[in-house]
Amino acid sequence: MQIKDRERLEGGRERVTVVPESVDDLWHLQFVLEPGDRVAGDTTRRIQRNDEQMRDTGGEREHMWVAIAVDDVEFHKFANRLRVGGEIVACSREDQLGFHHTVNVEERDEISIEKRFKPDQEARLEEAEEATENPDVAIATVEEGQAHVHTVAQYGTEERATITGPTGKGEYARERSELFAELGDVLKRLEVDAIILAGPGFTKQDAQKYLEKNEPDVAELLTMVDTASVGDRGVHEVLKRGAVADVQQETRIESEAERIDELTRRIAEGAKAAYGPDEVRTAAEYGAIEDLLILDDRLRKERGPDGEWAVDVDDIVRTTEQKGGDVTVFSSEFPPGQQLSNLGGIAALLRYRLE
Repeated sequence: MQIKDRERLEGGRERVTVVPESVDDLWHLQFVLEPGDRVAGDTTRRIQRNDEQMRDTGGEREHMWVAIAVDDVEFHKFANRLRVGGEIVACSREDQLGFHHTVNVEERDEISIEKRFKPDQEARLEEAEEATENPDVAIATVEEGQAHVHTVAQYGTEERATITGPTGKGEYARERSELFAELGDVLKRLEVDAIILAGPGFTKQDAQKYLEKNEPDVAELLTMVDTASVGDRGVHEVLKRGAVADVQQETRIESEAERIDELTRRIAEGAKAAYGPDEVRTAAEYGAIEDLLILDDRLRKERGPDGEWAVDVDDIVRTTEQKGGDVTVFSSEFPPGQQLSNLGGIAALLRYRLE
């Protein structure tokens, strides 16, 4: 994420101009934007005309600059865009004021955001800016007869390919080299800076030897890791062991996995932990929170009109920070976030146990 400009406005508001550079950046922005914000940028809009030529076409699209008062925000991962909808409050065409419009924000689109930023939203922008320097990583897990390829993103891991087929002996068996060749084809198409090759047994070593001989550019990116499983479980093992951190200083996913494992351990032992909005609010008021864990989807929902909690989520966040605690916002796209969701979407690692 490029942060191109910051401007302080009256009433504690700030105008920040950003350029998202990846789908990760778009994912971050969905949790920065909320109803009542003002977003401005270049867009296209279908303009209705009254002349005979255009009457049957439904209008034509024109380029224009708009500023909208945000009503809703939707992240479309597979379309690589963020849809921001709301009423047009300023526009290069005055006759469009007051109409509803949706701005489709894509990679490399410059937009300005005007709002009163909350601390966690500021931190998210800073995280996205710093993450621009992190290398992109793929994880390939391999065992006899199958291989899986995932990429690591800040919003989670994404499966890119599954290759299966019996190897060894038998009528339908194929050469292992065929499996490795398909794996190499997938890996060389990915635009990544590092590849972690993982799995049980010796199959991954044989895959590495094949790639060193036949795909040397891919082989240069490889790091080997032992895991007991392949696929999703193998990827989780890689993340828990910190293998990604060896090539990528810190990833959001690993940090969340460590915290949720510590939380579940403490809960099982009846130790220093709290979960659910009421318990966590009490812990915050006592100054007992060492690290507040909150799910991004839940944080956004509770800040809007559809919130379900009887407590103010911003009060919890603010009190935690004022009393020296950290705040970690979890991604709902990755298993640690899903585990946190099962605990009510909010929990805390405590400095001491509350009776």
